[in-house]
Amino acid sequence: MSDENISTPLAPVSAHSAEQGSTAFLLALFCIGVIVYASLYPFNEWRDQGISPLHFLFAALPKYWTGFDVGINILGYAPLGFLLALFFMRRFAWPVSLALLTGGLLSLCMESLQSYLPSRVPSNVDLMLNTLGAWLGGCCAWLLQKTGVLDQLKRFRARWFSFDARGALVLLVLWPVALLFPAPVPLGLGQVFERLEVAVAEFLEDTPFLVWMPMRNLDLRPLVPGVELLCVALGALIPCLLAYSVITTVRQRAAFALLMLCAGLAASGLSAALSFGPTHAWAWLDLPVQIGFGLSLLLALLALRLSRRMAVAIALLALVTHLALLNQAPASAYFAQTLQTWEQGRFIRFNGLAQWLGWAWPFLALLYLLARLSRRGSAR
Repeated sequence: MSDENISTPLAPVSAHSAEQGSTAFLLALFCIGVIVYASLYPFNEWRDQGISPLHFLFAALPKYWTGFDVGINILGYAPLGFLLALFFMRRFAWPVSLALLTGGLLSLCMESLQSYLPSRVPSNVDLMLNTLGAWLGGCCAWLLQKTGVLDQLKRFRARWFSFDARGALVLLVLWPVALLFPAPVPLGLGQVFERLEVAVAEFLEDTPFLVWMPMRNLDLRPLVPGVELLCVALGALIPCLLAYSVITTVRQRAAFALLMLCAGLAASGLSAALSFGPTHAWAWLDLPVQIGFGLSLLLALLALRLSRRMAVAIALLALVTHLALLNQAPASAYFAQTLQTWEQGRFIRFNGLAQWLGWAWPFLALLYLLARLSRRGSAR
């Protein structure tokens, strides 16, 4: 297989350096949004409890804590500290200190606001652990910069991806995270129509507008194995085609497609392990799903020599078909019971991140692909 260039030459490394900063800033904003959602969920029953919102700073340390609580509070802020340090690194002095200050102030605001939520308990330990996580993430970015790893990553990005790859790279990084939230069909992101109909119907209840609302037949049957197979294949193929739109050589496309398929398998397995236990991590990988993954691999290989613009067009078609097929089936009662483990159980802190990503990722990708396809002078 030849390593021929499919499209235009890549931009120099210096151009990618500026692009890296803006990408880190966008991802940092996403992390902040996720932290706000996870910290203030479920956003209801706000009330003044008659105490200062900063009272928790001087409260006694909690008597009971778990390793999971410590880990999630540190890890929840570490990516934010890492991304903020990357953004500050070429713009201000003391990037780690700025990342520490930003993470600490954000955590202070979140803990203070939790004083107005009866279902949440502000904690000075959480504040300290969150700030520690932001500092560790910033130190990691500083260490990678000092050891030259970041410069190597910049050169790697310049060799592998086109200059306009920022949006696609953000979507590709978020795709495995979106798969962590349980999906009705493996790799089946974006099943929102049923919930949207119910929410709109509840909103319009007792109004004359409800009778005008077009409703689907909710007595839908689960997807047959053949359609489930196709959904899995398209769900795995879409990120591969998205990557093809910003990668310029056949060999690099093949390597990245294999990486994305492995990431999809790993994320889906981790989601099942978190929901049902490690012994059931691969219970979802039945014959239709296996065939679907095999079909996606075959289609990804056949698409290796597509032009970048054609990859965008086919990805758009695959995404629309995937959403149409997936939203024809209702969520099963068993799937709804699984969601309760995440929405009300021990994964409540992950709920905002994974749930909203699982719902929104296909539609964000749809908007991105439409913008790429309509852009004048886009690479062919």
